[in-house]
Parts: sequence; C-alpha cells; structure tokens
Amino acid sequence: MTLTFESLGLRQQLVQAVMELGYENPTPIQERAIPALLEGRDVLGQAQTGTGKTAAFALPLLERLDMSTRNVQGLILTPTRELALQVTEALYQYGKHMGTRVVAIYGGSSYARQLKRLEEGVHVVVGTPGRVIDLIEKRALRLNHVSYMVLDEADEMLKMGFIDDVTTILNQTPSERQTALFSATLSDPIREIARKYMHDPQVVAIEQKTLTVPQIEQRYYLVEENSKVAALTRLLEVEHVSSALIFTRTKIGASNLADTLLARQFPVEALHGDLSQEARETVMRRFRRGQITILVATDVAARGLDIQDMSHVVNFDVPYDAEDYVHRIGRTGRAGREGIAITMVTPRERRWLKTIEQFTRQPIKRGKLPTVDEVIAKRDQSFTEKLSGMLETEDFEREVNFLNSLIAVGYDQAEIAAAAIRVARSFETQRPIEDIQEPRERTYAERQAARTGDRRFGGERRYGREGERGGSREERGGERESFDGDRPRRRTGERESGMVRLMIDAGRVHGIQPGDVVGVIASEAGIPGRAIGAIDIQKNQTFVDVNEMHVERVLKRMRTGTMRGRQVTLRRADA
Repeated sequence: MTLTFESLGLRQQLVQAVMELGYENPTPIQERAIPALLEGRDVLGQAQTGTGKTAAFALPLLERLDMSTRNVQGLILTPTRELALQVTEALYQYGKHMGTRVVAIYGGSSYARQLKRLEEGVHVVVGTPGRVIDLIEKRALRLNHVSYMVLDEADEMLKMGFIDDVTTILNQTPSERQTALFSATLSDPIREIARKYMHDPQVVAIEQKTLTVPQIEQRYYLVEENSKVAALTRLLEVEHVSSALIFTRTKIGASNLADTLLARQFPVEALHGDLSQEARETVMRRFRRGQITILVATDVAARGLDIQDMSHVVNFDVPYDAEDYVHRIGRTGRAGREGIAITMVTPRERRWLKTIEQFTRQPIKRGKLPTVDEVIAKRDQSFTEKLSGMLETEDFEREVNFLNSLIAVGYDQAEIAAAAIRVARSFETQRPIEDIQEPRERTYAERQAARTGDRRFGGERRYGREGERGGSREERGGERESFDGDRPRRRTGERESGMVRLMIDAGRVHGIQPGDVVGVIASEAGIPGRAIGAIDIQKNQTFVDVNEMHVERVLKRMRTGTMRGRQVTLRRADA
C-alpha cells in the first residue's frame, strides 16, 4: 500500500504545505523516520543528500512545536552555512500555514540581524556549530527549552573538525530532549555520538544497491588536457543545458574556467573560497533567478548546495576521490528527475576512471564529442526556433516600417534579412569552434614509465602532477603512509634532488589524504601540482616535498591553512 503524508499522522497544515510543494508520497527515509519521530523516539538515520531527509526530520519537528510560545524549541546543526540556509527555507515552506518562526545563524554574516531575530523570539534555530556557540556565549541564544535537536550531515561535521563544538552544544541542551542524527555513513565516531547523547535510537538506514541513482546518465569524454575547454564548450552548445554545475580541483581553476566561459558569452559565475559570504549569496540568488545557468565550483565551495532541477553536472577535472565523484554527480537526477553527469578524462586518468566504476558498481559510457558541423547545425536550429517564436507572437509594425524605408532607398529585401541575421548572431564570433586534439595512446615504454616514475620516458609521480591521480584506496589513505606513485616508498628523511621537505601538523588521524595536500598547496600557493613531490602521511603529521624554487612562495602564502575543515600550520621539516 502506498503511504501518503496524511497517513503518517501529520497535521493538516503540514500536509497542505507539502502537497503545495508538489510532493505526493513520502520517500523511503520519510516513511520510516517520520512515524518514529512523531512517537517521540530518537532516530539515527543513514541517508544520502537528495533522499528527502530534510523533510524526514523537519516535519516531525514542526508537528511537535508549541505555537503559543516563542522559546527556541528546535535546534538543527549543519556543517555549512549553505545547508543552514536551505534547511531554514525548507522549514519556512513546510511551516508557512502554522506561522512558524525560524532563523538561520552562521558565520560570515552580520551578528546584528541574527541577534535581532533571536530577541524577537523564534521557534527553531538552524545554524553552524561555531556561530551557535558564539551566540550561546553572548547569552543571546538560550537552549534550556530545546525539546527537539537535529544533527544534519553529521559525517561532514566530523570531517570538518566540528566534533568538539557539537558535543559542547549537546551538553547545553536538556538531557530529555528528542534527538535525530542523519549521516551518509554510520561510522564508529557517529555511533559513539549516538551512544553517548541519544536515548535508544531507532536506526533507519536506506540501502542503495548502487551509489549513484539510475536517473543519472553518466558519460565520459576522453580528451587531452589542452583540449578540455574546447570539448566543454562544444558540449554546452549542443546539450540541452537548463542548469549546470561544473567542478574543478582548485579555486584558481574555477576562476579561470569561469572567466573563459564568460568571455565566450556563456551565463556563468564561479564559486570558490575567496568569495565573501555576501558575494556568494549574490551568485546563488542570480542562479536561482535564472540570470546565470552555469556555476563553476570546487568541491569545498559546493558543499551544502542543494539546487533542484540541476540538469547537468560536469567534472571538468576528475575528482581526487571516488566518493567525491558520487557526491558531485548526486546533485543532478534528484527526486526522480533525470540528470546527466559528464566527466572529462585525459589519457593518463583512464585507470582512475576504472577505480570510480568499481567503487560505484556502475559503468560509465564513453561519449563522442560533437563535430564542428553538429555545433553549427545546433546554432542554426536554436536561432530558427527563437525566430519562429517571435514571428508567431510579436508585433513588428515598427520594424516593418524600418524595413520598408531601407527597401525604398534601394536595398534588396533578402540582403537586408541576411545582414540582420548576421548582426543577431554576431555573438557567435566570440565562441570559436576550436580543433580538438585527438587523444594519443601511450606507447608501452610510456605506460611503464607512468607506473615506475621513470622520467626518461615521460614518467610522472602520481601526486607530482596537477590533475593526475590513481591507485587504490589503500594506497591513497589506508594503512600505507608514504606516497610517491608506484615506486618504492622513501623513508621520511630522504628526498629528491631539488626538493625541500615541509611538515604539516595534521596526519592520518585527522583524515588527511594526499589529494588534500596537493589540492590545498597548489590552490592556495598558486603553484603547479607537478612542483609537489612525495607525500608521507603519518599518524599526527604529514611531510611533503616541494620544489625548492616554490618553497618560499608556499611558506609565505600557507603559514596556516585549512585541510578537512581543520586549521593546520606548515613549516620546513628541519626548522
């Protein structure tokens, strides 16, 4: 029997709001979590983003609110300000017929407005751990009336180093509160939090036979590095792209790609860590209004984005981690809609593509790039459709009079039309259809060099070149602690000629992986990935070799930085 939101026991105002949003039946996580939460049970939920988990915890919270008071009764913690804003918007939409008062509190924004809302009284607070603690310490946020608490994306909060803040906040709330914890994985640290702070929680785990949803069409295109922009622009012209999120590895790469696409007249903006919160919110507002349809972002900058109807996700750079691939493409194909995930793969990255396929247990089919003729034909078709639409709906009295005046002075009608078409399509000159270099198959010697790092045949260290990565999960972050491609591991004291060893005060216990080291240093210091050599991840610290010509630049720009949400310091290993 198909369940309805009404049959779950929700009040009519909530059922009405949900139906108005277009949701007819609850998702599996909602079917199982909502009844348990309505009964007053604590719930430990395992569900990916896009499965409807926000409604799973938000609707029971709203159901249990006492609307006669404006004390804070519900507290929801999220890892990012973007997610805090999205959960706040969802609560507002679900509770609009109840008069629910909700406020989002997060860092990077003025205290004044948040303080004012709290002083006026709210039913629910949605916030990031740091700002919540700040407002508790300022005595602006009181949690003594909290009866319902949610930890959303708890695994992300752990990765970002918020565990101490989260436990501090939990200790500030009444012990008899009801708690819901949602996470993509139920790791040992997550279960430990549940054991310590939850009361006999009901575990609700939604199994997924595959890590990607069937509505997502996954394709890859094999291209040389220097042809990726040309290949991307052809796809953006030929595909029916209503909205797209394009991922790059670094914020410099995101800015450069966005600038390139903007120069070619694509409606695009970049999202990266250098943007202020105000600028970021402006970009997202323009995106939601349809003023721009393409976002270029890094994994970090895209955290917490929950944009509906994303038609395409493009991996301009293959992600460092197979899990990142799953998270990236999960931003399309939501709520039963179809989506397309495209990945640009260079010849050197083909074996990493195989790793992703093994991890997701799904094949990724190779696509054929549009030809020059196909791009031109698509341009003609688009122009014809726009022209036909205008001819059917618009009044051209002024334009016809202008046309007659040109004919009267001797211009040919057909030539006038041809000139007008050329003017109307003049922007196409800013979109060159560039030649695409055919991917070259490597020789046996070059393949061997790639495995051994022998530079006589063009070998590269796997982590010593920006944009290249391979190997199993164990090689990248499991029991092995030294990383230098497939060559025998060097001891910590050894290094290549011309390299200087630096030390980072974080290691394996903090979740640091080689991709974090390469990505952060290359991005923050603005140096090529090939300037980064061997990486040795130990229990509490990490050693990394950097080409001596870039060392001072790295140290100047990266005395402190952030990896996996943790503030780290970097110095010479022998200092």
